[in-house]
Amino acid sequence: MTSRYCEVALPLPLRSAFTYLIPESLAETVVPGCRVVVPFRNRAMVGVVLALTSRAPATAKIKEIVEVLDPLSALSPRLIELGRWVADYYIAPIGEVFRAMLPPMIEVRREEEFVITQSGKEYCAELGSRGNCSEMEVTDLALLNLIEIEGKPVRCDRARKLPGGEAAASRLLRLGHLRIREVARRRKSRTQRIIAWNPSAPPLSGKDAHGPAAESTERIRRLLSEERGPLPIKQLLAETGAKRAQVERLVKHGVLEEWEEPLTAEEDLFEMDFTPPANVLNAEQERAVGEIRGWLDAGAFTTGLLYGVTGSGKTEVYLRAIERALSRGRTALVLVPEIALTLWIGRLCRAWFKDAGVAVLHSGLADIERAREWWRVRRGEARVVVGTRSAVFAPLENLGLIIVDEEQEPSYKQEETPRYNGRDTAIVRAKLESAVALLASATPSLESFHHARSGKYKLLELAARVENRPMAGVEVVDLRDEFLRTRKAGAISETLRGAIAQRLDAGTQVLLLINRRGYSWFALCRSCGIAAQCENCSISLTYHKQRNGLVCHYCGFSRPVPKTCAKCGSEHIYYVGQGSEQLEEKLREIFPEARIGRLDRDTARTKREFQKVLGAFAAGKLDLLVGTQMVAKGHDFQRVTLVGVVSTDTSLGLPDFRAAERTFELLTQVAGRAGRGELPGTVLVETYYPEHYAIQHAARQDYAAFFERELHFRRLMHYPPFTALASILIRDAKIENAIRWSRQVAAFLAPAEAGGVKVLGPAAAPLARLKREYRFQFLLKSPKRGELTRTLAACLAACAKAEIPERAVLVDVDPISLL
Repeated sequence: MTSRYCEVALPLPLRSAFTYLIPESLAETVVPGCRVVVPFRNRAMVGVVLALTSRAPATAKIKEIVEVLDPLSALSPRLIELGRWVADYYIAPIGEVFRAMLPPMIEVRREEEFVITQSGKEYCAELGSRGNCSEMEVTDLALLNLIEIEGKPVRCDRARKLPGGEAAASRLLRLGHLRIREVARRRKSRTQRIIAWNPSAPPLSGKDAHGPAAESTERIRRLLSEERGPLPIKQLLAETGAKRAQVERLVKHGVLEEWEEPLTAEEDLFEMDFTPPANVLNAEQERAVGEIRGWLDAGAFTTGLLYGVTGSGKTEVYLRAIERALSRGRTALVLVPEIALTLWIGRLCRAWFKDAGVAVLHSGLADIERAREWWRVRRGEARVVVGTRSAVFAPLENLGLIIVDEEQEPSYKQEETPRYNGRDTAIVRAKLESAVALLASATPSLESFHHARSGKYKLLELAARVENRPMAGVEVVDLRDEFLRTRKAGAISETLRGAIAQRLDAGTQVLLLINRRGYSWFALCRSCGIAAQCENCSISLTYHKQRNGLVCHYCGFSRPVPKTCAKCGSEHIYYVGQGSEQLEEKLREIFPEARIGRLDRDTARTKREFQKVLGAFAAGKLDLLVGTQMVAKGHDFQRVTLVGVVSTDTSLGLPDFRAAERTFELLTQVAGRAGRGELPGTVLVETYYPEHYAIQHAARQDYAAFFERELHFRRLMHYPPFTALASILIRDAKIENAIRWSRQVAAFLAPAEAGGVKVLGPAAAPLARLKREYRFQFLLKSPKRGELTRTLAACLAACAKAEIPERAVLVDVDPISLL
């Protein structure tokens, strides 16, 4: 039986799909996974078809699909299945899930139209039958006639351009004679003009055959026929210095050929020529590659954890594994935790696998560029994808290998709806595709290492650095002793200052990590003790000296630096703590001859800015680089012999059960940036709490000992990996609403304790107010994942029944941060 209806997921915060009628004209083109334009209320929306059905819904009136956007369905059946899993597991609106899976909407533009109502038609007829009308009525009639005569809605901007049209439109809308609806129209594709040399070109004549014009024509010929091939006209003019008039003349005379091609974004900087090093694998790497090849040859779902110390050559293992997957006729996906790391891994993959085609996907790309790369993958033009979290949904067919680099990184967790974890979603996708999921890290998450030790994952180990290079020596600097000796709390300790001076004298490089942006943590009044607070969030503003302002790093609110205290009028404003900006300034004062750079979100807001700073350091144009955790992992600097860690204790004090794990990971990862070349490395860790086990084990770079210590704590306190965890956040701009709804949720959750789900809360969230909303939090724990999922789903249903707004209740399954 022919399917007359389809289930469409729309990008709305609703937990169900919608049924639409398939018109006969589109019956052959509507397939699961295709994007369609559909009417929804007075709007036109783009959704994705999830399934076809011949069963008519109970609703009396079914709207029709307006248009099918793609000749090729955007999502494969397995990706549709993956999207449904994400929606079910993370209790997320299904339309929001599929919106995250689809490419940017560059093919469609949205417009508003005036539609005449029945009363408008009657009013139009009445005005038309009158002998004389007022000036206002004449204007009304002109607008209504425009719609009536054309027999279809009229674009709002066109109607308002009529004489008096703006006022008439407002009046007719108010009286109900017109209504506005939103429509989606296919955008005309942008093209660029391509110029090529005509190999059978006629002989040059006139001024093109002699003098400067002939020389310019010869440059054009060499570039187009010998060096580069056909080029966009703008690029041709820029590279040859030719005049547009000359190019037009050559086209007219048949010397040059021209055609139009779709306009593409500028290529990434790492498209430059690059030859990867031909490294020889050591015995440990060979064993790991051999195991992975066996998994790929078996063609069955396997999850492996590659645990290798920093500098052990995990990237080489990745490349050999991808090579094997491609040789088996399958495709590969490499996930990295940050956009910055796509530059290096993408560059390597493009050099290794030119013939297979490599695409890079991340949110830092312009929409047109991201859509271009996405569709290259969907059409099979790229068989290797490198990307950040969202690339887990890349439309690769016949997927054989998924690599999750630095699998422990919290950035794999989406902090907005849908709140999925890219690492865990990658494992599920590998299962659906009968593929290999390879997680890798020098500091695996406790959950992943626990699964590997228990046999759920296959464990591969790289215990030594390549070429048996020694691990960097780590020394803990006790800032308590430093203060007692010097009676100063400086930006950097005397020990670290001396070590930096030695490296600068020796001509090697230094890397300093301080995981705080800005100049100072906050501005404090020494008279009344009040700190400058954000107007939207319950947090102090960070002082940025170069911007001469106080900034909230959560909502972006900023204000000028106050000269006096807003509460008591005192002039005694004191800036507490130091950030990366202040550390850079102090280092310039101490080492005026040194070439110093800084890398954080303030200095590297774009991919190009990041490349500029990092490239300068890698090329030896900088002696010392100060950075936040952006510099802590994944980079291979051969001449770094000293790494200093400043303000280590800030991450230990966070109200989060993962605080120790995060501190250990950060210290271990940044320590791995030292001594990666032939020169030995040293790491200095400054702290006021050197006895803490996370710092002690990080100093010894003993992951196994830290794992056992932290696992014991997790078992006692019933935290992952021994229990499933979820949080429920209740939020609203009015605190009374947030409190009332929290009490209602608490009443519903109370019986859940009997089913084995432990409920903590409600309590004010650690960030009690964020972006002008008051927040109350519940934390749910359960040894049984299924029971927790059922409780969460039932809770959301109860909230809907109680008419608590959907946006007021945020459910986060497997939360990474409890702030």
